[in-house]
Amino acid sequence: MWFDDDGWLRADWVARMPSPNYDTRPLGTRIDTVVVHCISLPERGRSKQYIEDLFLNRLDTSLHPSFGELHGLHVSSHFLIDRDGSVTQFVSADNRAWHAGISCAMDRQNFNHFSIGIELLGDVYSPFEPAQMDRLQLLIVELKKTYPLKYILAHSDIAPGRKTDPGPFFEWKGLRKSMTYELAL
Repeated sequence: MWFDDDGWLRADWVARMPSPNYDTRPLGTRIDTVVVHCISLPERGRSKQYIEDLFLNRLDTSLHPSFGELHGLHVSSHFLIDRDGSVTQFVSADNRAWHAGISCAMDRQNFNHFSIGIELLGDVYSPFEPAQMDRLQLLIVELKKTYPLKYILAHSDIAPGRKTDPGPFFEWKGLRKSMTYELAL
């Protein structure tokens, strides 16, 4: 497996669903950070269909009461890892996906500029599947072959008080060095 010259991962375990919700990174940006998220629609749901629909701007917000707050929202992530470990790529890793929102940490702001966003299908209330964690590690290893990744942060690390994901059940062991944001892989 490898990344094409245009930032798309070629692997039999990665599906492509290009999202319109991206733009170019600022010229000269060094992509050195992974931001880990979790997502479920509706909350505690386990279907990736609504997430795909959200990232592709085709979510019918009348299908669930909680979807109303998503009306007109344009968001994306570079990758989504399903409960079974399968991966969908929505945005080229070379481009800026709209996953971090207002963000700051480590004296840096606007993490969309220099990070790769990876969503795990799940929520902050329950553990993630071993297949997801295994695939996350493999994905990061592949990303590091092309991008100079140095840091890995939670969405909650870069948007404290606004975001809580991936939550207390996310296992950082093996992903980052103890007590730091530095990648351990």
